[in-house]
Amino acid sequence: MDHFESWKDLLNPEFYIKMGGFWLILFIIFAETGLFVGFFLPGDSLLFVSGIYAVEIMKETFGGTGSDLLDTTILATAISIAAIIGNEVGYWFGYKAGPALYKKEDTFLFKKKYLFQAHDFFEQHGRLAVIMARFLPIVRTFTPIVAGIVKMDKKEFFVDNVVGAVLWSFILVFAGHYLDKLFIDQFGIDLKSHLEMIILVIVVITTAPIIIKFFFGGKKEEKDSE
Repeated sequence: MDHFESWKDLLNPEFYIKMGGFWLILFIIFAETGLFVGFFLPGDSLLFVSGIYAVEIMKETFGGTGSDLLDTTILATAISIAAIIGNEVGYWFGYKAGPALYKKEDTFLFKKKYLFQAHDFFEQHGRLAVIMARFLPIVRTFTPIVAGIVKMDKKEFFVDNVVGAVLWSFILVFAGHYLDKLFIDQFGIDLKSHLEMIILVIVVITTAPIIIKFFFGGKKEEKDSE
């Protein structure tokens, strides 16, 4: 079992997998949206790396099924459920106490600007925002809260929540598992030996839309206002 050594470990999905395995993975996925302070936790990279370790995770937790496909499916399904519950809690929090967040002062674990970013994203994309936000760090943490604040229909939110959670979980977990097998079989490359580079690539890809919006969206708005 790994032990906490530095703050860098908090951003390393492999650390969580080796430290707490299956149950810690589920808690982190829940916390990313169920607890608004979880925005700094690894999401996309955790799912991808979990897919790489899917068989080992299921074997250590339940003894495994003997089938790569079944082990990976069970893991992705469990993660989907954790993600669904997390979003529902986030929605409930926004529905009950969300407006007060706009008056809350910034802290180390809470930045009001993220709430406004999620609100703009929700206003721009409507119901699709709940599904799309799953693939965007930070935004996925605050979008369900905003959905609760604006009193989005509960049934519609639940449907979009389920669709987004299943797509996000299955795409990333299965991509991690089968890309690892592909690289080993075709190129003799074990992705476990290159996790730092993989995590960096995933972070760049998933944060690119937010960075582009931040640098170029503002300029577009300025031009439109002229």
